[in-house]
Amino acid sequence: MKPAYKLPVIVSILLVTTFFFSFGDKNTVERKSEFPYKTSGLTERQAAAHLLSRFSFGAKPGDIDMVVKMGLEKWFMQQLNGSLADDDVNLRLKNYDALSLTNAEVLAKYPRPVDILKMAVKDGFIKKDTMDVADKEAYRKMLEPYVLQKGLQPQRELFRQFQAQKIVRALYSNNQMHEMLTDFWFNHFNVSITKRDCAEFIPAYERDVIRPNVTGKFSQLLLATSKSPAMLLYLDNFSSSAANNEVAKENSALNKKFAERIQAQLGDSSGRFIEKIKKARKGQGLNENYAREVMELHTLGVDGGYTQQDVTQAAKVLTGWTLYPFTEYGIGSAMKKIIDKIGEDKLVERGYVHEGDFMFAINRHDNSEKIVLGKKFAANGGYDEGVDLLKMLAHHPSTAKFISRKLAVRFVNDNPSSILIDKMAKTFTEKNGDIKQLLITLASSPEFWSQDALREKTKSPFELAISSVRSLDATVKQPFQLNNWITKMGQKMYFYQAPTGFPDRGQYWINTGSLLNRMNFGLALAAQKIPGITFNLSALNNNREPESAESALIIYGKLLMPERNLDETIKRLTPLLNDPNLVKKVNDAAGKTAPPVETTAMQGDEMMGGDNGKDKIPKERLRKKNTAKNTSIMNMQTYAGNTSMLSQVVGIIIGSPEYQRK
Repeated sequence: MKPAYKLPVIVSILLVTTFFFSFGDKNTVERKSEFPYKTSGLTERQAAAHLLSRFSFGAKPGDIDMVVKMGLEKWFMQQLNGSLADDDVNLRLKNYDALSLTNAEVLAKYPRPVDILKMAVKDGFIKKDTMDVADKEAYRKMLEPYVLQKGLQPQRELFRQFQAQKIVRALYSNNQMHEMLTDFWFNHFNVSITKRDCAEFIPAYERDVIRPNVTGKFSQLLLATSKSPAMLLYLDNFSSSAANNEVAKENSALNKKFAERIQAQLGDSSGRFIEKIKKARKGQGLNENYAREVMELHTLGVDGGYTQQDVTQAAKVLTGWTLYPFTEYGIGSAMKKIIDKIGEDKLVERGYVHEGDFMFAINRHDNSEKIVLGKKFAANGGYDEGVDLLKMLAHHPSTAKFISRKLAVRFVNDNPSSILIDKMAKTFTEKNGDIKQLLITLASSPEFWSQDALREKTKSPFELAISSVRSLDATVKQPFQLNNWITKMGQKMYFYQAPTGFPDRGQYWINTGSLLNRMNFGLALAAQKIPGITFNLSALNNNREPESAESALIIYGKLLMPERNLDETIKRLTPLLNDPNLVKKVNDAAGKTAPPVETTAMQGDEMMGGDNGKDKIPKERLRKKNTAKNTSIMNMQTYAGNTSMLSQVVGIIIGSPEYQRK
């Protein structure tokens, strides 16, 4: 029997207590094989709807017809290859200038405030002897002319573009599966904007590291993430070095001299600065953060058979893995001095490795012998032993099961069967970690098509927002307005702080506040009260007007949730149509009636053809039916005045528990 979740008591006043939420699994086949959906009693159209629900961000009108006409297997392989033209996406993103910048260019255009200050001092704009570190506001005003002169931009503008592009791609990309997989693998190898040291490197991390490798070999994806500046900084491996090496000694001596100078200048008030220096000195040397997470979260899993000794030894193997310095300011400045001293042309012969933004610094590497998971790494292995370690982890039997399970949880259900996981792990091992083959095994399995998988995944706030817009065939000119709602519903994209990434289980997303916010989102979207999003509800039904609210519920329920048995859903939603105070009750329970709207200097959404935030909402006029039921629903108050019967019905559908399923 499927588990059920009732909406919290607070919503009972809305009659939503009648809703019930249910959440929760063939070997690798030739591409010409047919998916075994008939064994579960599914029609071809139902199977197409299921396939779209799992490997796209939601079906648009006509998508099911398209998949059936093309053939389910052919559509799946086309999506797996991910090579369809995306001219529409590229056109919509053409003015997002930050998206194509290299890491070095991002640092130059969107520097951190502390680096702006250093730049201003170097350029003679500010003199050191005028600096008062306590008066930040005075410095901000003092630096404004310098920022304008240099054409510098605030980092929030970079992140605004980055979040908006994710929405644009999910909404409009023809390669829907690749967008789904980019989201999955970014979450698996999570890095967070909340850690400021790595934040500016995250756009290039998704673009150059995650996106190109989503259907390649897992070992290649793992290696690429390990060498990314974003990951190196996020999990602190960039600073990990042999405890008693040349650099540690040199830094220790420099810190000591600096501490003595500070004490001479500040006397008794130098205490807090000296303590910071001591703390920094303690932090030098071996750092185990990445070694631990690469085993626990990226490869083997928490029960993957490794020990603390393995973590320590792996951390030693990966010492010296750092980033190539981009500027003379901030992180990497010490390494830049070393490179300048040695000479770029002599790095290779000294044992250094420079690949793009990555650098292996031999002078920071632990050259002793190590043993990880029983494998011996001989002394003086240098950069290659780190590569060998990651390959070993990528091909480990525990990794095969761990990655197979994570994929099955995302694309099948929250508790996939051990039979499916074993089949996928077998493919992982036999196909050398080929992600594409792993997904073929998953989609070709009876478990993927079973009743235990159908509608047993819960949409994240991002998936809910994107699928809703896609199902309405809406046009989005201000994507960041949608981002505001996604954040309000509980998913601030790229800001999840823990290296685990967002949990991929329905229970994580379901609580009183989130359900209320989801209902509010549905009502606001359907009433076209979210700026920059427009659509034509009547056109979805071939411009035919429903005879009543009940009729609209049935018609639009089928349009927005195709190929489902909606009898119970219609029965549970119908009472809401007759409550004249529905929206007010939802809003009272939620405590707010509108999401926060962020404004920045960028005016970034205007680049999508917006109108400075003004919401030009076409007024839908449906003929009034002289019935008590329709009169009550048409009098309901929404976010900004009256709304049509049809908008109210569609909002209720989008906010309903059944629509949250995929």
